[in-house]
Formats: sequence, C-alpha cells, structure tokens
Amino acid sequence: MESELSSCVRYKVLEFLIQSAQRLEVRPIVKYSALSLFADRFYPSLTRFRQTSDKENWLLKPMRDSNLQLFTLISLWISSKIHESRAISVKGLKSLGDEFIKEQQFMIRDFLEGELLFMQVIDFNIGTSNIAFVILEKHLIQFKGIAIVGELLNFEACMDIMDLLYEEQELSTLYYNPESLSAAILVVAYVITVPKQKWEFPVLPWVKFISSCKEEDVVEIVGNILKHVVGGRTLSF
Repeated sequence: MESELSSCVRYKVLEFLIQSAQRLEVRPIVKYSALSLFADRFYPSLTRFRQTSDKENWLLKPMRDSNLQLFTLISLWISSKIHESRAISVKGLKSLGDEFIKEQQFMIRDFLEGELLFMQVIDFNIGTSNIAFVILEKHLIQFKGIAIVGELLNFEACMDIMDLLYEEQELSTLYYNPESLSAAILVVAYVITVPKQKWEFPVLPWVKFISSCKEEDVVEIVGNILKHVVGGRTLSF
C-alpha cells in the first residue's frame, strides 16, 4: 500500500483532479473543496481504512491508479453537491472517466458505490467552510476594500500557487494550517504580481493582523513557497 501511495502516484492523481476540474469548468470553490476532500482527508486516510476495514472492496483492494482517479472524480461530485444548486451529473463524470481513465472503464454503479466508500474513508467529514481557499478569498476581498493596490494582485496567481502546493507533497502539509497558509499565499501573490514600484502597502503586518497569525510563521511559509515558485530567489517585501 505504501508503494502504491507514493509521491509520484499522488502527483499524477492530483494533476488528474485539477485537469478534470478544468474540463468540467467547475467554479474554484468546487475545485478547492474537492482537493481538500481528496488530498487532505481521503488520501491520507486510505492506509488506516484499508487496514481496519473488515470488508474487502475491489475499489480499494488492490488500489490502482485508475481507482484513485475515480475517487478524484467522486470528490468533485461531492463538492459540487455542497456548493452548487445543480451538481455535476454522474453521466458527465462517467463520460470524462471513459475518455481519460485508460486502465479501467467504470460504470455509473461504480461511482455510486465509490461515493459511499469515499464518505466512509473520510468519516463523513465534508465540511469546507474553513479551507484555505475560502479564507484566502475573504482576505483578498478585504484587501481590495482598503488598498487600491489590491486591484493589482492577480487572483489567478493565488490559485496557481495553491495548485502547486497541493502537487508538491512536501508542501501539502501547509494546508493543515489554512489561516497561516492563506495569509502567506496572499503575500507571495502580492510580491510576484504587484509591480515593485507599487509596494507601498504594509502587506505583511496587515495579513498578520487580519489572520491573527504569528509573523514569523507567515514569513517561514512565504519563504518555503517562494523557493518553489521563483527558484529560491530572495525577494524583499
């Protein structure tokens, strides 16, 4: 099981989730809630669930890449049920799976069975109100409300950073502290996307104030992100 859930497999599966979200044209809240459900809850709990479960299920034993791809689509399905008045259709998910999942063709009944398994693995923990994306979006709205320079901060860059952090296994643990992470992502996006001659707003003290995070914690996360985003180049903010 440990070899099956290697960092390489994890990267490929999360890349598939992100690409599927793009193909389905879901809203960002659906995409990032699905990433939280799958990457932060389902994926880390698989080993424990398989070891303690009394029942064998072909979707979990053995665990193939194709099965994990199925569960990423299920995470998008569950997320759409939470955030949309009209959820993604299971037929649409099956069609996407038929096109891109090469090792296995899944039936609609497999999606239904997989949804129940998914919920059992995450112990029915589907809350998404405190994920990093929701907090970041709230902070950005506040930022734009008090600072003209906030209009120059590129939200697409924020989302690119979030995708990168999910795909990099060593950085994905940052999502366990969504307040500090959202503050750090806003600072990184400010540094990367706002022209240097416009760096007049005290962004670091401000995010510290609104997030109630320790400044040194935010600075450490910012440094870790910048190493991956800009190749370790030191930037002053």
